[in-house]
Amino acid sequence: MPIIAPSFLASNFLRLEEECNMVNNSEAEWFHLDVMDGRFVPNISFGLPVIEHIRKATTKICDVHLMIEEPGKYAADFRKAGADNLCVHIEACPNLHRNIQQIKELGMKAGVALNPHTPVHLLVDILHEIDLVNLMSVNPGFGGQKFIPYTLEKIKQVRRMIDERGLNVHIEIDGGVTFDNAASIVAAGADVLVAGSTVFNSKDPVGAIAKLKSL
Repeated sequence: MPIIAPSFLASNFLRLEEECNMVNNSEAEWFHLDVMDGRFVPNISFGLPVIEHIRKATTKICDVHLMIEEPGKYAADFRKAGADNLCVHIEACPNLHRNIQQIKELGMKAGVALNPHTPVHLLVDILHEIDLVNLMSVNPGFGGQKFIPYTLEKIKQVRRMIDERGLNVHIEIDGGVTFDNAASIVAAGADVLVAGSTVFNSKDPVGAIAKLKSL
């Protein structure tokens, strides 16, 4: 069964403690926290103070996805704020190996995210160094977008790369995950589903998480 990581970008920030408690009491294993800087992506979300408070509200994995430029400047701050996983974008990291080593030296799991247009073969020389590949299945920056179908082929490619080397690397799918496509995403080889609108816009978010978990 896949790991379910509700994306707090879609949560109600006026009721953040309640939203945290809901996820705590669900079958979700991770909290997915999107940090946007208005430079790497055309949107600004939330940052360190919000993550610090979320960290205090849960013992589950805080999966922090940095959609920012120069992520190396802030890695230590996000560790201090409570990140367990720290995912940086390959497109934002000209010295990616250095970024990955920094994340791991700080005691976090290291992830690399790829935008929809970025080919997966660019992971060849770094895959053995990381814990997580985040394949963006929408263009990053905004929630509520539709899943890009070609992502299924990219999942299969990355799954082959991982299995051929015998690596233990998660494949996380971020964007447009719904009840209609979750099963095919998992069948293609993904094992972490980020779900924002599907969870937080549901009348029964805990039930929605359980349904995604079972697909």
